[in-house]
Amino acid sequence: MSKVLGVDYGERRTGIAISDEARVIAFPRETLECSRVEQAAAAVARIAAAEKVAEIVVGQPVNMNGSHGPRAARTDEFLAELAKRTDLPLKKWDERLSTKIAEAVLLEAGASRRRRKGVVDKLAAQVILQGYLDAAAGPAPDGGDAP
Repeated sequence: MSKVLGVDYGERRTGIAISDEARVIAFPRETLECSRVEQAAAAVARIAAAEKVAEIVVGQPVNMNGSHGPRAARTDEFLAELAKRTDLPLKKWDERLSTKIAEAVLLEAGASRRRRKGVVDKLAAQVILQGYLDAAAGPAPDGGDAP
């Protein structure tokens, strides 16, 4: 197998996570500070090439009622820019609550507000990617849910 790159795209910051070769565990990698969609797409494409990933999973902002709002449209713009820069398969993954989960983990760990701001995006990317990996793994061999 090969690694997968996870992306939590944001207008100012974009979180990046990467899986292990076996596609079992997602690791937070970095937070990119990019104010333009073109910058973010170029940076993600460079990282994907350097890490030799097989695909890229991008968090798709979905409202709690399942509808798509302005953030989803901006993410689609990012995906279009990214598609211009890489031939890798691009997958969308529902990112509902990923940032809230990441913030909760940081609060539980006692991270300061300043520290949270610097890492919440890459942790959100990790949550997105881990959800994708778990779903792709399917049911566990004992018939239970995947880890």
